Amino acid sequence: MKKDIHPEYHTDAVISCACGNRITVGSTRKETAVEICGACHPFYTGKEKLIDTAGRVERFERRRAATKAKYASTPKKARGTKAKTTAKSKK
Repeated sequence: MKKDIHPEYHTDAVISCACGNRITVGSTRKETAVEICGACHPFYTGKEKLIDTAGRVERFERRRAATKAKYASTPKKARGTKAKTTAKSKK
């Protein structure tokens, strides 16, 4: 390795979150500030709220029910009941 080209590595670097949580890690930066961490992120804390924009789930369920109703009312065709075609005779 070449000397004096690598950054200094801090084994006691501190990451501080806006919520007040402080994490000690190894990094080339002595201190780092973040807005959100695993202790306050809604996904990891279980406080996440899923927003159904424009009723997508309900719209999908309505289309699915309509399709099922459409195909439930029409009888299925039996296999192999196609009319056989005859070859045209040559003149």
